[in-house]
Amino acid sequence: MNRLFGSKSTVPKPSLNDAVKNIDERVGALDVKLTKINAELSTYQQKISRMRDGPGKNALKQKALKLLRQRKQIEAQKDQLENQSWNMTQAQMTTDNLQNTMITVDAMKTANKTLKQTYGKIDIDKIESLQDEMLDLIDKSNELQEALSTSYDVPDDISESELDAELDALGEEMDYENELAESGVPSYLNSDALGTDNLPTFIDEQPTEESAAKIAN
Repeated sequence: MNRLFGSKSTVPKPSLNDAVKNIDERVGALDVKLTKINAELSTYQQKISRMRDGPGKNALKQKALKLLRQRKQIEAQKDQLENQSWNMTQAQMTTDNLQNTMITVDAMKTANKTLKQTYGKIDIDKIESLQDEMLDLIDKSNELQEALSTSYDVPDDISESELDAELDALGEEMDYENELAESGVPSYLNSDALGTDNLPTFIDEQPTEESAAKIAN
């Protein structure tokens, strides 16, 4: 039966890449022939240029003319094959671009389907409710921190005069401590400096002569 009606061929059909490769091989073979012909024409040209006119020179010219015709035929065939190869290359490029486009479209469809499934599971109302709850918790936390940071028994306001008085008093205390550290006796207890002008400012009453003599002794 197979001999009468034949059987389905299992040989894979050639692709565009295979066809382009085959044509490139044929073009390469033609290039080899053209190189050989050009070499022979160059040899004939050198011989003809050295010969005198006559039958021998005419015979070489006929051979050169025959090679020149062959070269033109081969060059024309080569041009046709190169055009075919270029057309198939463009077709292959177009096919590759279409395949890449289809792959991109399929990927976009898959991504779109996945996004729809993902966002379809999200409840916007629940997210807004969660946001409100978080804002309430933040407000309560701020109120709690403010309550815990409240100071106790601290005057609400201190006048500028009270501040200056406190600073002056601190300065005098520091001077007093420095004198004690240096001599062990403050300057206002020194017998040479018992004048009323040398009394520290934190002593309200001036000493009498009797109390001054007792201090000096």
